[in-house]
Amino acid sequence: MRILIGIMIILLVGLQYKAWFSDVGYLAAEKLRVKVAQQHKRTIMLEQRNRILTAEVLAFKKGLDAVEARARSKLGMIKRGETFYLVTEGVPAGVREVSAAVPGTDPEDSW
Repeated sequence: MRILIGIMIILLVGLQYKAWFSDVGYLAAEKLRVKVAQQHKRTIMLEQRNRILTAEVLAFKKGLDAVEARARSKLGMIKRGETFYLVTEGVPAGVREVSAAVPGTDPEDSW
């Protein structure tokens, strides 16, 4: 009888070891849950990025306003006859600086 109980305990410990520490056990499943959660967050982030890009593509197809806005914001382009002023932080009060202007225009004429 003691031998049978000993064998049963060894079998129980062996099965528990396999259930917890094998490649299909509880710890492996927990690692997979963490990976799935990370992938889910990444998927949500990519879906949001795709929605933004889709909206930009549709705006570009619709008219030139989106192209002009992109040229102004990303490329720093300006129209003919416009004057570009760059205001930087940290300039003391009362000091006015013109960083760049379109050739042929005088910034003082606009005041």
